[in-house]
Amino acid sequence: MSITSDLIRGHTDTIILAHLSRGNSYGYEINKAILTATGRRYELKEATLYTAFRRLEEAGCIVSYWGDETTGARRRYYAITPYGRETHTRLVAEWQEARELIAALIGE
Repeated sequence: MSITSDLIRGHTDTIILAHLSRGNSYGYEINKAILTATGRRYELKEATLYTAFRRLEEAGCIVSYWGDETTGARRRYYAITPYGRETHTRLVAEWQEARELIAALIGE
């Protein structure tokens, strides 16, 4: 599992941008979606998730804003920017190329 986690962790930005491309969201909701999508086999550590949010925001890929606290706890939401969509497309293309190269190298 640790090797799998290491491989996936290298694609944290891609995973977050993919989620945000479907709509604005907040940290807990994104992590819950990751758990669900992986059958509870993978979860981002909170520190990893929020470090990625800061990195993506500083790069101009996402923006953040505070949600309406009348619906419960005040949450920081994240939204993908046009540059973030371009970055997501590029990262997915890079992932597909890496997947093809690895498959060729291991004889798949």
